[in-house]
Amino acid sequence: MRGRRRVAALTALALAAGLTACAPAMPESVIPGTKVVVGWTGSLTSTNAAASPTSGNLDIAAMTRARFGDVIDGDFVADESFGTVTILEEEPFIVRYDLTEPAWSDSIPLDAADLLLGWAGAAGYFPPDEASVVDTPIPVVDEFARSIDVTFAQPVNDWQSIVTVPVPAHVLGERALGIDDPMEAKQAVITAIRTGDGSALEKMRTAWNEGFEIGEGPVADDLLLSSGPFMVDPDGADAEGAVALVPNSAFRGAVTPQVARIELTPPGDDPLAAVGDQLDVVQVRPVAANRDAVRELERKDFTVQMTNDGTLWSMLLPPHGVFSDVRARTSFIHSAPARDLMDAGAGDWATAYAPSTSMTAIPNSRAYDIVNEDSGFMQTLGAADADPAEERAAAGIPAGTRVCVLYDRRSEFATGAFAALRTAAAEAGWRVADCGSDDLSAALEKRDWDAVIMRAPIPRSPAQLAAQWGTGGASSITGQADPARDELIAQLAQTTDVYEAREIQAQIEATIVSAAVASPIAANPVVTITDRDVSGVSVRGGASAPLMSDAAQWAIVP
Repeated sequence: MRGRRRVAALTALALAAGLTACAPAMPESVIPGTKVVVGWTGSLTSTNAAASPTSGNLDIAAMTRARFGDVIDGDFVADESFGTVTILEEEPFIVRYDLTEPAWSDSIPLDAADLLLGWAGAAGYFPPDEASVVDTPIPVVDEFARSIDVTFAQPVNDWQSIVTVPVPAHVLGERALGIDDPMEAKQAVITAIRTGDGSALEKMRTAWNEGFEIGEGPVADDLLLSSGPFMVDPDGADAEGAVALVPNSAFRGAVTPQVARIELTPPGDDPLAAVGDQLDVVQVRPVAANRDAVRELERKDFTVQMTNDGTLWSMLLPPHGVFSDVRARTSFIHSAPARDLMDAGAGDWATAYAPSTSMTAIPNSRAYDIVNEDSGFMQTLGAADADPAEERAAAGIPAGTRVCVLYDRRSEFATGAFAALRTAAAEAGWRVADCGSDDLSAALEKRDWDAVIMRAPIPRSPAQLAAQWGTGGASSITGQADPARDELIAQLAQTTDVYEAREIQAQIEATIVSAAVASPIAANPVVTITDRDVSGVSVRGGASAPLMSDAAQWAIVP
């Protein structure tokens, strides 16, 4: 796309002087006429990603919402050009969220009303079903200093990121309460939350959940307001799901956009064939069918990045039936080293997968290093000198004992990993039965299997840890109960120091290791291919806007 992009840029530069008088001033970093086209599988259904956190809505929010910072690989990275977050008191636990001087794209200041509204959304004021007044102290609002002081019932692990600004308070106030003047609408929002006005809060709940939805036809301008580096172009959407974004002239954050337009468009049936022509950036899952095509693009100097999608492949062993004894579980895990399963599942894509020894930490993160060192995995479940046949016999399990292993037959990785497991386990005296299914979710619920090879989200918060690994957790696969682990998770939820949190996370991991109910295999990868004439595309790991979060850094190579 280099030739067309250069012509467009030159034409735009020639006309720039004439356009200046009739268009809002763009940040000086923007190069007129430049464009990046992204193959995108998402869709924009709401501009309130807090109420509708789909992958597409989160992508757009990452580009159109400024924030105090981002959690990257488990660590909070602050953006002080937006504001600061400071602990004022430890007991009671009081945190100040203090803005610099950001503004919405309609030039209305982003202020304490926006913060208070964001706090109310996070605190549970606007559930989808009915309005609720939460029994928690109302933050102290300093309207002139653009800050709120929030008192929490106890310290909270995510204190730096818990308050965000998902939507403009003046827009919600206008839509919910019928107040046209933006500053009066902001004040009405503050008053409703402060006084617990049930009628007003019910209207605000409806507007929060439904008022920012994007339907068919023209979109109201107030739904597209932005506080981030980009804003949605109201003329840049179509029925096929495409969305176009342009620089936000009111944004003055630390990193301002360099390209004049980003188009998110459906990738088509063969995105790899389109990259460099119709598309500049595409993302694909690594499968055998596309390995040669990606390698060929790499040989032609297209940039290829391998990152994780926030999920982890593992083998899970519920502690019942044939695996009631921890020694039996340990033997089975030792019989098939995770690296062998990864290599068999990944095939030619093995280098794209990041091996893991943790069920709770993202590979290659700072927390992972501590967890890997302290959990005891390498000395126990990862020990290279174990004799799984002897361990099986010591557990009283006869040779040839059947193990029903569930996996997703539709997944190349799971199918390959299962084949390797069956071969390796046989050498240790285990008879692995193929219990694969084309409907993994339904098969999991039946609980008629002994072990499962599957992919699940890596927990990103104490709440997610509790759901996956707490006693009675809603997302628990193994069903193991461990009161000591429950206490550690509760302790982590109230730990505000990042270094202490890593230590506790390692202790939580150690309880999973000692129970021998899980064998982590590898983080699931995503492959991002970028055209030669686009630079600055840096993809984060995880599931929340990994590609779009740093779009302001994208640039066209001269």
